Amino acid sequence: MNAVITPEKIAISASQISVSVGNSRILHSVDLALRAGCWTSIVGPNGAGKSTLLKALAGLLPSTGPVQLLGRPLHAWSRRERARALAWLGQNESAADDLTVYDVAMLGRLPHQGWMAPPSVADHAAVEQALQTTQAWEWRTRALGQLSGGERQRVLLARALAVQAQVLLMDEPLANLDPPHQADWLLTVRALVAAGTTVVSVLHELTFALHADDVVVMADGRVSHCGACAERSTHRALERVFDQRIAIHAVQGQWVALPQLIQS
Repeated sequence: MNAVITPEKIAISASQISVSVGNSRILHSVDLALRAGCWTSIVGPNGAGKSTLLKALAGLLPSTGPVQLLGRPLHAWSRRERARALAWLGQNESAADDLTVYDVAMLGRLPHQGWMAPPSVADHAAVEQALQTTQAWEWRTRALGQLSGGERQRVLLARALAVQAQVLLMDEPLANLDPPHQADWLLTVRALVAAGTTVVSVLHELTFALHADDVVVMADGRVSHCGACAERSTHRALERVFDQRIAIHAVQGQWVALPQLIQS
């Protein structure tokens, strides 16, 4: 990036972090600093280590090398503190199918509640706001198991939004969403960032990823590039990591990734 990033402007940083599963090294000595109050998308081919990196940043996987959240080592946060500051939406998130939509969203408020304490007025307000934002409010009394995959994904997003965390990490959040609700997700992310939230998302949908402020490009468990979406160097890095099978173009003022067909 061209701009100088000072420590107080960093939401999450990692220094030489590596992750192994069994005898396989998944991440290799990754250095990363993600800007606070911005949206960063993590992209790359299948098996690049994107989800592993996101889980390591969230503290969901053990890693070598330090990770810092909002200027503090991740291990220095208590579980409750971290759950308030950092919200998570993973792939194929599970929740009990017999819970109502409202109760699933209310799970996002647990870090704010005392032991066995009933939800507060603020908790109910946060849940309603989250369900309204994801257009799931009208299903609030329905069981989660009665919903389609896309509807379920919107409820799980509402659960993450209800936390009202400073940092929101999302792994493949557009899964099962139809195009209109993908567009709604984009508007939601932009509103969160405008309000000062840091958003980090792993995305396969490159054109959506190019709406972010910054892009992290990964390959083979390493970060090959980190830069602003509008920079030509970022576009070249994306084209390179996908073996020139895509090309980045400006269409109606937006960056889009178009397939490059290879003639046999």
